[in-house]
Amino acid sequence: MFKLHGFAVSNYYNMVKLALLEKGMEFEEVLAFAEKTPEFYAKSPRGKVPVLEVEQGFISETSAILEHLEACGSGKALLPAEPFARAQVRALMREIELYIELPARMCYPEAFFGMQVPDAIKERTKAELLDGFAALKRHGRFSPYVAGDTFTLADIYFLYSVDLACAVGKTVFGLDLLAGFPQAAQLLAKLNGNANVQAIAAAKEAQMPEFLAMIKARAQG
Repeated sequence: MFKLHGFAVSNYYNMVKLALLEKGMEFEEVLAFAEKTPEFYAKSPRGKVPVLEVEQGFISETSAILEHLEACGSGKALLPAEPFARAQVRALMREIELYIELPARMCYPEAFFGMQVPDAIKERTKAELLDGFAALKRHGRFSPYVAGDTFTLADIYFLYSVDLACAVGKTVFGLDLLAGFPQAAQLLAKLNGNANVQAIAAAKEAQMPEFLAMIKARAQG
């Protein structure tokens, strides 16, 4: 059985967890916060989560984990079989991560933890987010899913990147990043109605106090 190491507040952890649930694959959750220790580096070279423990050892990096799950061939496929369609899903995943999730992350300290982010970084984040959402609007099909009529890994990246980016947009910039993008708003609502997504959200909410206490302790010490 797979063991998924990480914590419920991590959006990348939740990407892998949702893929496992949607594919109907058995797994065990192992609570692990990102640690800069020799023990955790042996599992994750950068000391980050998630980490998937398999029979042969440990797999780090979300994209590599998701590719491994698809290669196992078990459960519902989350990548198309046809090469061009598969490439489009992978491109959308990469675009969402590079141009939406990562820029938004630069302002997480201010959006979620009450810390001040320098104006130069905020200006860069705002510009990159606007460009990122414009790119998604051009490339995504939203009929009704990101890449077409089938739920894929692109929808998992969309769900766990766009929600946080929208929170950054509203809190830091007073912007509705989905204004004029009703297809994305409708898909976000559709995905949030998924029973597996709701279970993951409940686990995140339950763990949030512990996570915030850990962040506070680390900042003070």
